[in-house]
Amino acid sequence: MSLRVLGVDPGLTRCGLGVVEVERNRRATLVAVGVVGTEAGTALDARLLVISNAIELWLDTHTPDVLAVERVFSQLNVSTVMGTAQASGVVIAAAARRGIPVALHTPTEVKAAVTGSGSANKDAVGRMVTKILRLDAPPRPADAADALALAITHAWRRSVAGPGQTTAGSASGARAAAKPPTQGLTPAQRLWAEAEARARR
Repeated sequence: MSLRVLGVDPGLTRCGLGVVEVERNRRATLVAVGVVGTEAGTALDARLLVISNAIELWLDTHTPDVLAVERVFSQLNVSTVMGTAQASGVVIAAAARRGIPVALHTPTEVKAAVTGSGSANKDAVGRMVTKILRLDAPPRPADAADALALAITHAWRRSVAGPGQTTAGSASGARAAAKPPTQGLTPAQRLWAEAEARARR
């Protein structure tokens, strides 16, 4: 049975959205990808409304099993962090209204999952997303590729955790991650699984 994941790279100016269908053998296929956003000078309420309307439409159109959203982390630019957090809140609330689970992943986790290196740059992520999804060219802008990378990361992480296990919060999930099965994984997936296991020890 396949898993449909909607990845969201939140932001007010550009919010990346990407849907992938991932089979049990970890083969991922692109369903849809896009970017929604507003100009910086637009009032905050109007900016959030645009994102809210967009995510509602994507949820209704693509009916994902789960959302994968980039976890907000501290930066020097506080206004950027605030905007990202506000966009994330709108997205998470929309999923909650439908009873769709939401998983949060850090940029480092995503980079490690798709490239094998947590310090990879956006170009490297875009190239690997292109390869994983068998696309002719990297999705543009980079926010679109990042959204797809989030979706792929979550699907692969769930696959590593095993059927029926969540990816965060449970003791059983943590124990599973401590000794991840690596047979049948791609090199990038294997590196990610091993890195996560080390981080949890």
